[in-house]
Amino acid sequence: MSAYVFNPQAKVFYRPIDAALRWCNLIRYETQILQAVWSRPEELAALFPQWPGLYTTTEKIYDAVRNGDLPYGCLGISVPMRTYVDPYQLTIRHSDLRHWMQVHYPDHKPAFLFESGSNAHEKVRLGTFLALQAERDALLRELDTLRHYHQDVLVDLKTIGLERDDLKEMVRTHGQLGERSEITYQNIIGVLVDLILDHSPAGKPLSVFKNQAAIVDAVIARHKDVPGLSKRTLDEKFAAANRSLKKSK
Repeated sequence: MSAYVFNPQAKVFYRPIDAALRWCNLIRYETQILQAVWSRPEELAALFPQWPGLYTTTEKIYDAVRNGDLPYGCLGISVPMRTYVDPYQLTIRHSDLRHWMQVHYPDHKPAFLFESGSNAHEKVRLGTFLALQAERDALLRELDTLRHYHQDVLVDLKTIGLERDDLKEMVRTHGQLGERSEITYQNIIGVLVDLILDHSPAGKPLSVFKNQAAIVDAVIARHKDVPGLSKRTLDEKFAAANRSLKKSK
């Protein structure tokens, strides 16, 4: 039975930065490099000027992906060429990266891809493979959860959009009173004001209010916090009501 030898640099799939730092033999600085905040390969040159090859090799990998020379995937799952994948989720399989380097960079034999001996594939420890597979499965589950959450958010946004459109339509349809309804409301207000200021057949006032101004003052005093009941508004509405009532008579 063949003996499996553990290679700490080998993985089933790599992100471009993972492959680049291994290609540059910077595995001992992996934690430092991966903790750096960067969004474009060119930023690596400024972050790590002591390792100029890190930017160069990272850009070579991205360039190969962009030009269709290097198959890629999302979190270890292969996708068709030209499919958009978020840069932070873009991955390249070990076998695809090895083949690409054999074709385009035959003089380069980084240890994480090319081991001595003809049975390099047999030297990957089964436990390591299973651990990497479990890591990939966990990432896929997280991605699936995020996709479901994204769908829920889209549904909520669509619902909000429909409710907004319904409210707009309601305002458009019912926001303006028809002419007949407006006259009816004005006549009701006019009749009530006239009744309050009227006298009984015996000549006694039907209320304590002597005129319209007294009614306005009383309304404001009792309901000053109600929107729309300012003195100006009440005077305008009462005046319109009086004119409407006179026309109706």
